[in-house]
Amino acid sequence: MRSVGTVLVLAVLATAVATGARRWRIPAPSLLVIVGLGVALAPGVPEIRVSPEVIGLVVLPPLLYASAEELSWRELRMVWKPVGVLAVGLVLASAAAVGVVVSALTPLSWQMAFVLGSVLASTDPVAVTALGRRLALPPRVQVLVQAESLFNDATSLVLFRVAVSVAVASSAVSWGSAGGEFALLAGGGTVIGAGVALVVGVIRRRTEDPVLETVIALVTPYAAYVLAESAHTSGVTSVVVAGVILGGRGDRLTDARIRLQLHAVYGTVVFLLESVVFSLIGLALPTLIRELPEGYGLWPLHALAVAATLVAVRMVWLFPLSALMQRKGGAPATSSWRVPAVLTWAGTRGVVPLAAALSIPVVAEDGTVLDQRPLVVVLATSVVVLTLIAQGFTLAPLVRRSGIALEPAHTEQEEAEARCSLAGAGLRRVEELSELEAVPDVVLDRLRRGLQARLEHAEDMLGEADPAESANEVYRQLRRELIRVEAAELQRLYEDHDISDTTRRRLQRSLDLEDARLADG
Repeated sequence: MRSVGTVLVLAVLATAVATGARRWRIPAPSLLVIVGLGVALAPGVPEIRVSPEVIGLVVLPPLLYASAEELSWRELRMVWKPVGVLAVGLVLASAAAVGVVVSALTPLSWQMAFVLGSVLASTDPVAVTALGRRLALPPRVQVLVQAESLFNDATSLVLFRVAVSVAVASSAVSWGSAGGEFALLAGGGTVIGAGVALVVGVIRRRTEDPVLETVIALVTPYAAYVLAESAHTSGVTSVVVAGVILGGRGDRLTDARIRLQLHAVYGTVVFLLESVVFSLIGLALPTLIRELPEGYGLWPLHALAVAATLVAVRMVWLFPLSALMQRKGGAPATSSWRVPAVLTWAGTRGVVPLAAALSIPVVAEDGTVLDQRPLVVVLATSVVVLTLIAQGFTLAPLVRRSGIALEPAHTEQEEAEARCSLAGAGLRRVEELSELEAVPDVVLDRLRRGLQARLEHAEDMLGEADPAESANEVYRQLRRELIRVEAAELQRLYEDHDISDTTRRRLQRSLDLEDARLADG
């Protein structure tokens, strides 16, 4: 990009659009891509060129790490077999199918067609995670979609390196060396990611400074990525493994106060990076199209054919796999078409394929220019844009139509039952302390009243047909109104110089935490 000013304008625009998408309850990645396209086509807008190094080194690590932290160890262990099948078998099948279709329909040689197939073979974890946050999918289905997108990049990266080496050097494919490279990329990335997670876990257990904890959390994905890439293994795999390990142990590494801070900081970073990177995809496409040589006018039809091929291959793999999982009890017991249809449509492409396409060399080893590279990049970017828009806007309606989404009542009941259980466990512990006579009665009475109130609240949620009309809901609304009054009074005290800024910030934080708890019910 041409200047820091352009970057700042892009960040502000992307953040505003993403905020609006949340408010309007539409998929932010899809809207950001459309807005990016619109801005790029407006007169007077400078050409936007995206660097693969910026995406790979600056944007991808924290987004991959945040996605990996959300994975559930319990659910991941239950779906690791289908994830392995999709991460290897489906990636190979998708690359081969796209290569055959592209070599038959376009002027691309079979070598460059295979490069395009390897670029688009894997689903994108950043796009899948960003789109999946709005969907109330069953836990196992959500983990399957997310884990597939996180773990299939090693296979796709190996294919991409093999395909590029063939296209650049015109050498024969050595599948034995390709298998060894896959083992090095995936295995080495796994070892380095696990090592980084181990070291970071030891450091965080011995750290109580919130600022230092935040810095460590922000640096961790970059450390895992850079170390793995420096060792010529998969940085993506390293970041994913570190995120999965540390995410599963996060509650044992820090206290509640630091976890709240980390959640807020990382949420801000992820929101900003996702907003910028998806708008960049839309902004970059018009510039790439203008660089196409003459004679490539049918590229829109070719992009549609590639996208349709990816969906068809994914459907052919997922329907039988889903049926097999349901027979063995490894998938939700729903009708035969629902789960595979949602899994098929959730396989969007995004940031990782774009970075791979942009990293294709411009010249071959003999110094000749790869004149077919612009078409490969345009087709790859067009398919990314097409899947983000078409599948992004229609995925939520498909999930609702399929009926596999968890109903809000189910989630509320599960939460209320858990709260009852937690409050009951607390009350039992209070009674044990009371029998030991080791704690003053006034303290025990205060603890007992608080836990009893929580228990009654949870029981009301379970027993009321309409929780919105319960006394607890009325209490929450009134208490939140009182919090707003207290916040106004706090601001008045500060403006009248009756309290310091430190006191104001501390009391405002306390009010914010209580308001957030009340908003969550």
